[in-house]
Amino acid sequence: MRRHGWSGNTPASDEEAIDRILDAVDVLVERGSAVRVTDVARILGVSRPTVYRYFPGPDALVAGSRVRSADGFMERFAEHVRGLNDPAAALVEGVAFAVETLVGDPQIEQVFTARVNGAPALPFASELASTFVRSMLHRYDVDWARHGYDDAALNEIGELCLRTFHSLYLDPGELTRDRTALRRYITGWLGPAIYYRQMMRTVATLEAAAATPRRRNGVSA
Repeated sequence: MRRHGWSGNTPASDEEAIDRILDAVDVLVERGSAVRVTDVARILGVSRPTVYRYFPGPDALVAGSRVRSADGFMERFAEHVRGLNDPAAALVEGVAFAVETLVGDPQIEQVFTARVNGAPALPFASELASTFVRSMLHRYDVDWARHGYDDAALNEIGELCLRTFHSLYLDPGELTRDRTALRRYITGWLGPAIYYRQMMRTVATLEAAAATPRRRNGVSA
């Protein structure tokens, strides 16, 4: 995260930056003012590009504010997945909870209808949607680094979670009526991708071991 601006009080994380940006949006909404990137940047003491780094435009800012306030979803999400430290269990349960909570909620539609430069943004490519997914991933009690997830890997698995959620959001069928069936279905989508990364780490370890000559009684084999 860039270390300048913010009126001398730089956020400690991207999640904090997002919250502070949305706090500024809330201030404008409460005043009855139009939400403009310029005004949000002025309130925060940052440049417009800093705001654009997290949100693609005014529509996304308003959508983000609405989603955050939708029944305190982010706080409820964090509480629901607390204690789940296995990546597969955590991600499947997180997506299932999001589906059960947000399908049918008109506010979440704002995320998937965000526009960039006047054109509809693809839901899974929308910076707003990606930002929220990254924020949610960091709310898990999962030691991502220990399981081999760097920033690039987190972005990749976040996109897979978002695509899965988006598919179920558009057409949940009967799955939302059966908690077990929903989780089995999500596991079928996400499980292989999650375990593939863990399997490849094991393969890399074995390959490294195989490339190292073994020694017997002080003599290389």
